[in-house]
Amino acid sequence: MNLSKLALITVMSIIPFTSNAHTKNLSIQGDHGKLSAVMQTPDGLNKYPLVILCHGFTSSKEVDIFTNLADKLEKNGIASIRFDFNGHGQSEGKFEDMTVINEIEDTKKVYNYVKDLHEVTKIALAGHSQGGVVSSMVAGELGADKIKSLVLMAPAAVLRDDAIRGQIFDIRYDSVNPPKNVDLHDKDHEGYKIGYNYIKTAQTLPIYETAKNYAGPACLIHGTHDIVVPYTYSLHYKEIFKNGELHLIEGDDHGFTHSREKAVNTAKDYLVKTLQNN
Repeated sequence: MNLSKLALITVMSIIPFTSNAHTKNLSIQGDHGKLSAVMQTPDGLNKYPLVILCHGFTSSKEVDIFTNLADKLEKNGIASIRFDFNGHGQSEGKFEDMTVINEIEDTKKVYNYVKDLHEVTKIALAGHSQGGVVSSMVAGELGADKIKSLVLMAPAAVLRDDAIRGQIFDIRYDSVNPPKNVDLHDKDHEGYKIGYNYIKTAQTLPIYETAKNYAGPACLIHGTHDIVVPYTYSLHYKEIFKNGELHLIEGDDHGFTHSREKAVNTAKDYLVKTLQNN
């Protein structure tokens, strides 16, 4: 990011809130530098619940699933904040320094920012893929008193098993003695490299052990033909969430290519139900 763009984002982040604002660019200090974020608010409301949106591995805050969800939430009186994790999109940091653990810290930094806004009445989390794992663990750490609702879309809890096996997508590596970095040379992730710390921390990541501490309402959405993260990983989430529900989308893949509107509407409906009606 060039200095002029960073300066613009920083200046915009301190502009006072106005009730008729729709979107506002923010710069929030994360675990590995500044995080680029967009806050979207409903028109004409002085108080509203807010959803923190956490994107997936190599994705960004502008992924269609979340820009679409943010628009639908706004129309239902719910604000959202979506942000780029460290090393992604317009945020600072190197991708190869990214780990799930520092993405958890990024998310808690965003939470700490929005919890102090007097307009925000309740806070929820929604995450896709790796962002789903991050959201589930943050919810487990913060608890239902702070996170009022949770939506996980194709949560990538497979990442721990993959790291133990020494596999990411169709790329294999030595999991016992991982290299300094692994080049993701497939067509969808060309130019990205995961680092040694990503692998080693993923191998012992307490995903379900942490997430099970969350006792609030949770919604799981997963395609039955997801070959990146089999839907059985959401089945296990359903087992640990006492107040959870599971929506399987028949025949769809990891990115909800065939039923994206259905997946987004399912997330929206659940967040409206749990944030506006309780």
